[in-house]
Amino acid sequence: MEKMPAQNTENGQRVEEKKGIRTLKSLLVWKAPSRVFKKRGREYFTTIASIAILVAIILLFFKEWLLIMVIAAMVFLTYVMATIPPETVEHKITSLGIVTGGKDYDWEDLDKFWLGKKHDQKILYIDTKVRFPKRLILLLGEANEVEIKKTLSDYLSYEEPEKTWMDKASDWLTKNIPLEK
Repeated sequence: MEKMPAQNTENGQRVEEKKGIRTLKSLLVWKAPSRVFKKRGREYFTTIASIAILVAIILLFFKEWLLIMVIAAMVFLTYVMATIPPETVEHKITSLGIVTGGKDYDWEDLDKFWLGKKHDQKILYIDTKVRFPKRLILLLGEANEVEIKKTLSDYLSYEEPEKTWMDKASDWLTKNIPLEK
């Protein structure tokens, strides 16, 4: 009777056992910030606060207290995300899947990948088949883009999705209504 593969955790790493043989192999490892970060100036915060206050005043006339609190929370989150730099995390592509931020994602749970850029930072996007998270967003930092693409192509398909109307509207707003110069 053949022993079924079992998954164990040793030293924070997942391994697969088949008849006592462990087959975990790290293919690529790199460190990068956990999220996209761009240092913002006073003008950006002033613009955000002005827009939020204007919308809050309009909502005040309709007595939409909950929406006013949501806007205040969003302004606070925007402030925190723009002032506190992200932590550095380790990303690892292994023979069993991807490990990022200490969380494992099996190849069976991953769908497709593509590369992009935001605020002059290279980003690896990986769609998943699970409900949460639906997409992994890994910054590349100083990692070699070509090597990552070649390694992932052995396991996942490279497929850049078409832009939705929401993506196009967001790009248009960002381009035509800048929050800072």
